[in-house]
Amino acid sequence: MDAVVFDWDGTLVDSLPAITRANAEVMRSYGIPFDADVYRQAYSPDWQSMYERLGIPSAEVHEAGLRWLDAYRRDVVEPAAMPGAEAALDRLAAAGLRLGLVTAGEREVVENQLETTGLGRFLAVRVCGGDMPESKPHPAPLRKALQELGIDAAPGRTIYVGDALDDMRMARTAGARGVGILSMMGTREELLHAGASEVADSVAAWVDAFLGPP
Repeated sequence: MDAVVFDWDGTLVDSLPAITRANAEVMRSYGIPFDADVYRQAYSPDWQSMYERLGIPSAEVHEAGLRWLDAYRRDVVEPAAMPGAEAALDRLAAAGLRLGLVTAGEREVVENQLETTGLGRFLAVRVCGGDMPESKPHPAPLRKALQELGIDAAPGRTIYVGDALDDMRMARTAGARGVGILSMMGTREELLHAGASEVADSVAAWVDAFLGPP
């Protein structure tokens, strides 16, 4: 393998609780009760489609996105890096692998978190939500990252690591190897069905299996 590209929320940073709280607030503002099971089934990095599936009228989706950003910014607790994530990225970089990030998160939010968590120094190539017209599970964001990493001609030598089902679908469609990380967004069976070649409890656990114990 030449490169490892990561998802951000729920994979490298513990931000899913804040994201969920903000989404629940948005739904309630439209009179839609929040149900955890319904939310998990509808969840997608493509938040516009997700909101439509949750019952928000398509004409209101843009406004819903602005409401979400406001609610998320009011969540004063900055998310921390997942346990062991920094050491795991350090090991991958030391092994000579190129590292990148493909996330549906807004660039302003993600760039700030990259700095506060200290993970930004490992992830110079970053494709964020809004950078392209297409979003996950479309393969275009991952293909853009591979182009910036200089390995777009060999997607099969790339691993994409993420916790959402659409992460695995994107990796599969782009021709990369998908590694699923367990979170509230998908079970082991769901991640495998979506295209993951393997599933791990965390990025740290996967890197230990991939490179061997430190």
